[in-house]
Formats: sequence, C-alpha cells, structure tokens
Amino acid sequence: MPKPDAPTKEPAGKSARGPAGGPARGGSAVRTLLRLWPYVRPVRTRLFSAAFVAIIASCTGLVFPLVLKWLVDGPVADRDLGGVWVGALLLLLLGVAEALLFGLRRWLVARPLASVEAAMRADLYRHLQRLPVAFHDRWASGQLLSRGTTDLMLLRMFLAFPLTFLVVNGTTIVVGMAILVAQDWALGLVLLTPLVPLVIVCAYYEGRYMAVARRAQDQVGDLTTVVEESVLGIRIIKSFGRHRSQARAFRELSRTLRGTELAKARLLAAIYAVIMALPEVAIGAALVLGTVQVADGGLSTGTLVAFLSTALALRWPVESIGFLLAMSQESATATERYFEVMDAEPESSSALAASPGEGSSDGSSEGSSEGSPDGSSDTDGLRFHGVRFRYPDAPDDAPPALDRIDLHIRHGETLALVGATGSGKTTLTALVPRLHEVTEGRITLDGEDIAEMARERLRTLVAVAFEEPTLFSASVGENVLMGAGEDAGDTELRRALEVARADFAHALPQGTDTQVGEQGLSLSGGQRQRLALARAVVGRPRFLVLDDPLSALDVHTETLVEAALRRVLRDTTALVVAHRPSTVLLADRVALLSEGRITAVGTHQELLRENTEYAWLMSGAGSGFADVHTEAGVVSAEGEGLR
Repeated sequence: MPKPDAPTKEPAGKSARGPAGGPARGGSAVRTLLRLWPYVRPVRTRLFSAAFVAIIASCTGLVFPLVLKWLVDGPVADRDLGGVWVGALLLLLLGVAEALLFGLRRWLVARPLASVEAAMRADLYRHLQRLPVAFHDRWASGQLLSRGTTDLMLLRMFLAFPLTFLVVNGTTIVVGMAILVAQDWALGLVLLTPLVPLVIVCAYYEGRYMAVARRAQDQVGDLTTVVEESVLGIRIIKSFGRHRSQARAFRELSRTLRGTELAKARLLAAIYAVIMALPEVAIGAALVLGTVQVADGGLSTGTLVAFLSTALALRWPVESIGFLLAMSQESATATERYFEVMDAEPESSSALAASPGEGSSDGSSEGSSEGSPDGSSDTDGLRFHGVRFRYPDAPDDAPPALDRIDLHIRHGETLALVGATGSGKTTLTALVPRLHEVTEGRITLDGEDIAEMARERLRTLVAVAFEEPTLFSASVGENVLMGAGEDAGDTELRRALEVARADFAHALPQGTDTQVGEQGLSLSGGQRQRLALARAVVGRPRFLVLDDPLSALDVHTETLVEAALRRVLRDTTALVVAHRPSTVLLADRVALLSEGRITAVGTHQELLRENTEYAWLMSGAGSGFADVHTEAGVVSAEGEGLR
C-alpha cells in the first residue's frame, strides 16, 4: 500500500487533551477527502467497476416506468391479456437484474475496502511508533484510539456507500430528468424547479454540519480517554471510593456528546425538511398539471403514469442527498483527524535539533569531569557536552529543564545520578536513547555524537529501565526478550532473569510462557520492576541507563538484585538514577543534579563530607541508611539528618 502524502509538521500548540470541539481546520470536504486517494489507488479498478455496475442497476430501475407506459397505452388499452403477461414478465426480469447488479456491486467493494481500512490502520500504528515522546505527552490516548477505530470505520463506510452513491444517484437523477423532459418538457421543467433551492440549502449547511461533526468526533475521543483511564486505574478508583465521581464525570461528558449529537440531528432535520418537501411539492404540481392535460387529451394516460413513476423512482436518489452529504461531511472530519496524526513529524534517523558543538558550555558547571584519572581517553564512555534541554511546549520565559550539563561517565564506570524530586533526573536519562532531543549541546558515546547515529543503532547500544515498569499483554519471555536481538533465546532469557532476580517467572503457571496481562497488573510492583530490569540487561548493552530500578523491591530482594547488578555493571558503562543510599553504593562516582544543573561530582564519601545538599538527600533517603560515614559528622546512626 503506498504511503500517503509526505507528512508536514503539526501546528505548534496542537493538543488533544483540551476540550473537544472547534471548527475543522482544513478546507473543503472534497479537498480533505482527496487525501484518501493514495490508499484507494490500488483498488480503484474494483471501485470504479462497482460504481459502474451500480449506475447500470440504478438506471435499470428507470426502465420500469417506460414498460408501464407501454403496458397502459398498449396491452391494457387494447385489452390484450397476452401482452399484459409479457409486460409482467419483463418487469420481473428487470427486478431480478437490478437485484443481481446491486449484489455484484457489494461483492466488488467488500474485500478491497477492508484492505484499505487495514492498510490505513497499519500505517497509523506504524507512524505512532515513530513519533517522538513529546507528541505522545501532548495527545490523550483516547483521542489516538478513536482515530484508529471509529474514524477508520467511518472512512470504510464512506468508501463503500456514500462515495459510490453520490456518483450513482447523481447520474440517476440526470438520466431520470432527461427521460422526464423527453416525455413532456413542461412537466419536466416543473420537477426541475426545486434544483436551485436544493443546491443553495446543501451549500449553506455543509460548513455548519462539518464543524458539529468534528466536535462530536473529538468528544468521542475524550469519552474514550475517560473509559480507558478508568479501566487502567480501577484499583485507585476502588481504593479511594471514587466510582461515583468518575461516573459523574463520565455522565457529564456523555451529556455534552449527547447535546452535540442532537445539534447534528437538528441540522439533518432541517436539511431533510427542505430536500423532501420541495420535490414533493413539485411532484404534486406535476400531477395536477398532468391530470389536466390528460383530461384535455393533450397527454396519454400511459405517459402520465410513466412520468409519475419516473418521478417517484427519483425520490430516493433526491432524498438520499442529505444523508449522503452528511456522511461525507463526517468522513471528511474523520479524514482530517486521521491525517492530523499522520502529518505529525516522526523521529528522523538522525537528530535535527542539535549539531555537534552547538551550545557548548564554558566549562563553568561545578563538578564537570575533564580528566580521566584512570588513564582512559576523554572520548571513551558516555559524555554530556554543554547539554541544555527545554520541553517543546514549555513557555518561552520558563527556565530550561536542564542547563549546561557537562558530565563524563568513563568507559566501564557506573555513575549514580542523585537529586531532589523535579531536579531533572528522568529528563536527563531520556536524552541518552534520544527519547527527547537536546535543545543545545551534544551527547557522545565513545566519542561519537548520538545525534549523528541512526536511532536503531543507538538503541542497540543503549538499554533503559524506567522507574515505572511497563509490561505488555504478552508472555514473560516475550516481554524480557524485547530488549535483545532477534536471535536471542532461552539462554539469554535465563541469564537475564537470574541477574534481575526474577526467578519467580519459572514458578508461574506456564513458566516464562505465562501471559502477564494488560500492563502486567497480574504481577506485583516488585515483580514488574525485576522483569523490566531483566529486559534492560538481556541484550548485554554497552551503555545502561537505569531510572531508580530498585524502588519497588523489598530489602531482601533488593540486596540480591544489587549483588547481581554489580556483576553486570562491571561489563558496561552505566548511568543510574538513585534515591536510596543502597543504590548509590553500586556506583563508582556520584553526580548531584540540582535545579537542572550538575552541581557536584565525586565519590559517595567525598560528597557526604563536602556537599550539604547531598548529605541532606542521603539522610532523607531512608532510615535504613545508618552511619555510612559517621566520621564526617554528617549523618547519624538513626539517619536523623544534618548536625
């Protein structure tokens, strides 16, 4: 399936987290729907064939009045019973042919349209995987989910029905009007009279209906978000007895959506009232005028019957215009919503945000590591060069989340990153695998700028374990082996589980083939964290980034995991976010991050002696940390804090 138009960057400030609604952004519905053409092109032959078959079937229905005219003016007027049976047989054959042709049309479109929907859904999912983390931070998951389900269903229905029948019914109306004018031009002109008012009404309501349809679809996305969050957070809701407030919030959103849907219904009612009333008045006027002509002998009875039969046969094509246009407007807004996501700029294989040397620091950051006492080269290991980072949606006058970070983690060294809550530790770790792009400065791995690396290669060199472990609805083994190459197997899985002290996996009902369920909620927090740690180490990465990987473990398990981690950390270059002294003691050196800047670097004992903020953080890290360095006179045996 070919890719749609080249994506263009999403407008700044676009967010799906705010209130749903607002007018559609794009131009006309036709221009918006034309963006579907790259997906439709591969199946265009079957779609065009289906439309042609439907036109033939619809025009077949217009032959019925002509047969009726022949019957009334011929066999019926002449009392020819044989001719009547012939006419009846002809009408039956025409009916069967029309039914078969419409059945053929449906068969022609069923499979290709299912493939179009599948291709669009696959492209959307693939594109979502390539979008930066900043995009997902801004967009509510329910909005994305509704675009991949409800909106794509609307588009499939549009391609299957409204798109075809706008052409089919339009052609039928033109052919039918030509037949009417040919039979009697005066009566034909009477029926043509409502055409101009109908066009004006449809044009007037098009924009209004499109805006309301867009608002309704956005509100469906908001409602989906609430349902999803309620299901995922059911334990919190039940624990705090918040089911009534959640139900109330859901009812309010449902009531808002109901109001929008009623507004749509009112617009449709107005459209239908005009579209149905004007043709009915025209048919009534034509009936009166035709009856007068028959009475005066200026028109045959058969011609009047054929004329009225043709007019009645055109009622459905005319009356369906409102319904088809409404569906087209909703499909246009669904297309716009779909391409809002597809147009968002994906991650490139190399960064565009920073170039080597940009934003280099003046070296004034306290605690920066310029030398390598162990004799290793300054280019070895992981290094931050004057790194500054600001979140894309942060106000212009807000300070950067990270400012002038100069830090060198030598090859084979483990550096603990310590800081108060909100100091920027998690943000700093997210820059290494390029989940976020640095605003200024650069980061190097063994001297190579990560901005110049292909993301795929970078993420095979760097493994990450987050504080909040995320598991997928898959088996334990599949979750762990996500962190390894395609050729990894049971040997690597067993080793990773052993390192992370996740041997409990073997005792599960189906062992490592046990399905952990959505978000891994069938496991305890400590079990999920150990599996996430196993996933990080299974591929034996050269660089390891751990964001407080032991926070959910009990003291006994933590001791076992730490002992295993020491063996792993000897073979890798690691950056470990630490909140507890026991985790800090895994590291060779410690860096203190304060308000987005590195303010001190040294060993654990050095910082305890020399840095008041670090000593305070360690004293508050837990009462289990007793008298780590009492000779410094900083931390008491009970962890009381500063003296």
